[in-house]
Amino acid sequence: MIIERLVESICSVLITVLTGITSPLQITSSEQLYQTTGITYLNSLHPKIIIFPFAVTPRPSISISYKFSVMEAVVPHEITTELTQILANLVLGDNKIRSNAEQAVNDRLAQTPDLYLLALAQFSIAADTEVMRSFSLVLLRRLLFRAAPGQQPREGRLTLYDQLPAHALTTLERLLLHSLSHEPLDAVRRKTVDTVCDLANNSMSRGRPWHALQAQTFTMTQTGEAGFRECAYRLFSGCPNLVMDLQTDAVLTVFRKGLQDSQSVEVRLAALRASVSYLTACDQLQLSHSLSLLYPMLDTLPSLPNIHLKSFLSSLTPLCSSHPNLFVPHMDALLSFLRGLIMPSVDSGPTPTVAKPFPGTSSFTFPPGGSGSRTPDDNDEVTEDEEKELVRKAALEFMVSLTEAKPALAKRSEGWTAAMVRASLEGMGELPEDTLDSWLEADPSEDAQDENYPHVYEQSLDRVACALGGKAVLPPAFQYIPSMLANYDWRLRHAGLMAIAAIAEGTSKVMQMELGKVVDLVTPMFKDAHPRVRYAACQCVGQLCTDLEEIIQDRYHEQLFAALIPTLEAPEPRVHSHAAAALINFCEGVERDTLVPYLDPIVERLLKMLNPGAEDGKVVKGYVQEQAITTLAMVADASEATFAKHYASIMPLLLNVLRNANSSDHYKLRAKAMECAGLIAIAVGRNVFRADANTLIELLIKIQNSPVDPSDTMLPTFLIATWAKICQALGTEFEPFLPVVMPPLLNAASAKADVSIYDDEDDVGEAREGWETISMDGQIVGIRTSTIDEKCQAFDTLVVYCATLGGRFAPYLAQSLELSLPALKFYFHDGVREAASRLIPLLFSCGKQSGTLTSQMVAASFLQLINTIRAETDPSFLSSLYRALADGLRVVGIPALTPDLQATLIEATKHQLQTLADKRKRRAESPEDDREELALLEEVEEFALEDMEKLLKILDGQHPLLVAVSSVRDLGFNQWDSEEERDSDG
Repeated sequence: MIIERLVESICSVLITVLTGITSPLQITSSEQLYQTTGITYLNSLHPKIIIFPFAVTPRPSISISYKFSVMEAVVPHEITTELTQILANLVLGDNKIRSNAEQAVNDRLAQTPDLYLLALAQFSIAADTEVMRSFSLVLLRRLLFRAAPGQQPREGRLTLYDQLPAHALTTLERLLLHSLSHEPLDAVRRKTVDTVCDLANNSMSRGRPWHALQAQTFTMTQTGEAGFRECAYRLFSGCPNLVMDLQTDAVLTVFRKGLQDSQSVEVRLAALRASVSYLTACDQLQLSHSLSLLYPMLDTLPSLPNIHLKSFLSSLTPLCSSHPNLFVPHMDALLSFLRGLIMPSVDSGPTPTVAKPFPGTSSFTFPPGGSGSRTPDDNDEVTEDEEKELVRKAALEFMVSLTEAKPALAKRSEGWTAAMVRASLEGMGELPEDTLDSWLEADPSEDAQDENYPHVYEQSLDRVACALGGKAVLPPAFQYIPSMLANYDWRLRHAGLMAIAAIAEGTSKVMQMELGKVVDLVTPMFKDAHPRVRYAACQCVGQLCTDLEEIIQDRYHEQLFAALIPTLEAPEPRVHSHAAAALINFCEGVERDTLVPYLDPIVERLLKMLNPGAEDGKVVKGYVQEQAITTLAMVADASEATFAKHYASIMPLLLNVLRNANSSDHYKLRAKAMECAGLIAIAVGRNVFRADANTLIELLIKIQNSPVDPSDTMLPTFLIATWAKICQALGTEFEPFLPVVMPPLLNAASAKADVSIYDDEDDVGEAREGWETISMDGQIVGIRTSTIDEKCQAFDTLVVYCATLGGRFAPYLAQSLELSLPALKFYFHDGVREAASRLIPLLFSCGKQSGTLTSQMVAASFLQLINTIRAETDPSFLSSLYRALADGLRVVGIPALTPDLQATLIEATKHQLQTLADKRKRRAESPEDDREELALLEEVEEFALEDMEKLLKILDGQHPLLVAVSSVRDLGFNQWDSEEERDSDG
């Protein structure tokens, strides 16, 4: 203790003397301080002393500096020379040279990673050009934490960093600190910051502190050069652990100073981001002492010009989602400030007249093209308008994000909801005026909405409605929507309809009370003069049919059919195609008896859309035919056997498509025809379908055996689905075709996940189309979705075959079971796991009927189910596992569950009960405002407890664990006793 106090006293004196340094970063760490003053042994006695000179008055007369630039090279000259050549080759455009250079890097890193990583760090200081210094820093950052050569993806994830000896790490840190303190260019220094942050975060997560960086960063906040101050706050932002163990008051003082920096807006922005990172990382105690930081953070906003305001708002927005309670005291001030930003600027230009309703626009310019009449001021105005629009969207995103994170706060803040709703409605009406011709010609499958469509405002309205529900959103929305629908401007009529569609999901429980008024507002718009308004009416009705499924179909089918059916004959392909699409949504929630009276006019018009020999000699657009076939399929599915009267008119057309639609332009049409034929076969039944069954099957076999076109990505999926539908239609008569359909199906079901492990988050952006990324075991994993989607569909089809054919599926029992058991743990796709859990009891039934089920099959299946139960963390799938086990026991009998298996099952169940109990106890301590979301989680757990209880009762009606199940159930807070008590009313 005496020695440590002596060390602290000496350092205190040294700090007082040495803080007179005026050039940046002359003293960057306690270690450097000791080296500079010759007191080297102090570091070993008290290594954790950190120097914070920012609190001391500078003394210009003292000048002590430590220059890394005079250091000797840390790697041999030949290594540096070789690396220089490799880096030069890496940035060349020639693919072969670059590939050879990449291989050279990999080879060197496999042999001597420390030398080449240090050489890269040294190059980031010594290179003559900005480009090469930046490139070496980026490359160093990417290489440091990539998997070490020879590592398997799941082998503990050792990186090149982990292979570096301690002295190499120390040297690497020293070189990067030198780059940080001496790099003259801001752009390169920011690259250094990124690399340093990665190194610091990964080092600290491995238990290696970096005190020199901490000291140097605080020192940088005090320098006279804005670029260095900005980088200091960038470091705090990228590595908040640098300050998390320090006194809160000291940290807040430094952050406030950056937020109030009068010389540089970049410093203020960096300080704002650092403040957000700090508050996000704080624990509850630190957070309670840091509330005052919000005042200077928000004070950075009002004085900013638009060119910077967007960045500041976007930087603050993540804090809305992570810590919405921080904004509670500031809601009135925020609304006052943000309301002016989210509303469009008032146009004080010419007054609209009947002759010229849009005086701000003109179709005549001179000279032609207008290129000679533009001035620099015009460009400035465009730029200013663009900046205002970016700020407007950023401000709205801030408000919506805060609303989603804390709905109760938004509801309590008077005017908050109304401002968001009005701003969203205004934005939705800002469509370009002169794009009708191009919109009519566009293929909606390629360009569903033109690039100028105001998606942001429509999505914002949708999000607000889902967050706040009908009571909060419907009154302000319908304060404007009726007048929008009556406006002379088609864009506002369009926006009004799209707004109803956008809010339907979130407000459905309240909207259904006034649904008649909504329908009365919407249906007249199907006769609007403008095609885009009629298109929006189709979109609106389709969305209402989805979000108020069964309710709107049951109550208002007459009005909706009276609007939709005539629109199937609209002169514009995009409009009548979208009316057909809306019919699909309608049919998904309609009763057969409701649909039947309208079946004839619907089918008649859909056949007109499908027939290539259209009236007036016009060629039907491909997307119209595809939509007509899809809608016919859905109508057939909804009308069931009643559709038989139209079978003879439609099936020959579909068979003709399958015979002739072989070019790449018709692949999608062919796939839709397959789907439609299968659904119609199910709808009309085997007796009607039997006459065409062999023809359809022969066509499918021909298509299946044709050379594969890699560009036809839809074919495998639709083939599998259509075979399943034909099986459902024919029942046991499908058995002879199993040898045809099973080999490709089993091949698809056995597919492995196509996975890529990314070394760096930056690599994710390079992922190919059709891939998704997930975080798994601390790694970024890319998965090819098409492969696993096809695998899921294959398992769903196996369920159909086994359920339909029963014992006749026996030849494929063993193979299917062999695929199903490991699929229970196929964590890349929940659908595969669910289908596998459904398939296992069906395979038991198949084996029992056919006499091919063995005791070994049963024991292996039960063991896999029980082991999966033990490890499962998803309560939804846990329910499926217990259900599969119970269904299997009902087929084979309780004796098939041996005493050992039963004991293992009980232990797994006890483990799950304990896990669920612990979760519920923790939730009981959660804030009141979070309980609505948590109640949904408990609802899913209730299903798991219910299926667990059913299984236990199968084993023993008085099983002791039944009491434990009830006890766990009682731990749930069950916030909502009845539907009327829900404040979030939809």
